[in-house]
Amino acid sequence: MKILLVQPARPEKAMSIEDFEIFEPLALEYLAAGVAGEHDVRILDMRLEKNLDFMLNDYRPDVVGITSYTVHVNTVTKLFKRIKGFNPEIYTVIGGHHATVIPEDFFSPDIDAIIQGEGVFSFRELINRLERKKGFSDIPGVVRIENGTRGILIKEENKMPDLDAIPFPDRKLTTPYRSSYSSAWMKPIASIRTSKGCIYKCTFCALWKLTGGRYLVRKPEHILEELGAIEESNIFFADDESLLDTDRMETLADMIMRSGIKKRYFLYGRSDTIAGHPELIERWRKIGLERVFVGLEFFKDADLKAVRKGTTAEKNAEALRILKSLDIDIYPVFMIKPEFERKDFSDLRKYCLKLELDFIGFSVLTPLPGTDFYEDVREKMITSNYDYFDFIHTQIRTKLPLNDFFRELADLYKNSRSLKNQIKYLRKFPVRELPHLISANSAFMKRLKTLANDYNV
Repeated sequence: MKILLVQPARPEKAMSIEDFEIFEPLALEYLAAGVAGEHDVRILDMRLEKNLDFMLNDYRPDVVGITSYTVHVNTVTKLFKRIKGFNPEIYTVIGGHHATVIPEDFFSPDIDAIIQGEGVFSFRELINRLERKKGFSDIPGVVRIENGTRGILIKEENKMPDLDAIPFPDRKLTTPYRSSYSSAWMKPIASIRTSKGCIYKCTFCALWKLTGGRYLVRKPEHILEELGAIEESNIFFADDESLLDTDRMETLADMIMRSGIKKRYFLYGRSDTIAGHPELIERWRKIGLERVFVGLEFFKDADLKAVRKGTTAEKNAEALRILKSLDIDIYPVFMIKPEFERKDFSDLRKYCLKLELDFIGFSVLTPLPGTDFYEDVREKMITSNYDYFDFIHTQIRTKLPLNDFFRELADLYKNSRSLKNQIKYLRKFPVRELPHLISANSAFMKRLKTLANDYNV
């Protein structure tokens, strides 16, 4: 069978990091690996290539599968309508994070199958049934959607997936795009997943719920084998959190060192893990760790406690100290609560300046579907338009007038770092990339200041 897998682009009105960094569509590469041996599979990354209509006409797929985060729901729904309009006989499948947490948002006559969870083996079974023209009724977890559509939902089974049983991603299918996958100056960059889930239960996150609060890991031997097959010298660890199992990460670091693999690494790390295991971070620095994403979230303990972050402002500060001492680039993010007043923005700005960091990101506290926070505030939301679930728009009424709120947020981005630190950040990039970076940043700031216009409240 001919199978087309699609990575959707962001909605037009959504704010996105896509102008600054794009990671490979790892989820689609995993799906492809599960079926590519027996079927003709292609991947279309619509963040980089918009020609869905040409692909449909030229390739004539039998099946189209699309992945979706919450921000993509409206976009994906429209894509499926276009696909069915082109040929109603194309079998359409949706998966990904949003399909896992709220599958009913995809109950549509344009979508034939919804797959929850990991999806690799469910998708393979679905494709095999289609190929043999067999029914779906005895697929584990399958239910018929009873809302006037002909679709099915393949529910995630209760058992936790064995990450080592999943085949390595089929990266050759993204060959045309790989030179464009990047994160800041790390370009091109490949992604690898070494774990899934988290033991912490932050109110704003749903990832821990998908594994029942368990942290699932791959064996270091399998990770090393996959690393050795990746051509790119820059590697992003696409984990929910990479460092939680410190013993495993020590073993993996030792194996990488002995193997002679030379890569530059970028990963997620909790501040309390970093603060409590400086020797582990130093070990990873020696084998190529260059950047660490740290969700600092807030600089006040009361705010950290309110979202059940499980760490403290003191540990945040210690983590930053350790990373600085090892000359590891820090990618920190703070959250902005809708109830922030001018003083809150001012206090955060002053705090950030004292950190003397080259880069600081800010996201608006977002009630993502599937999170405890969403359940707490869903009746108070001023918009349920998924296009705005981009971590920059607010879904909750702000204490400041919306126009003032977003201007304060823009000012945070502009003035939370000294001119010296901003110049240091720019110097990390090749000179040829600076015009695009400056232009993209200017467009981002201009759009940020006018986000209030997106609301009808």
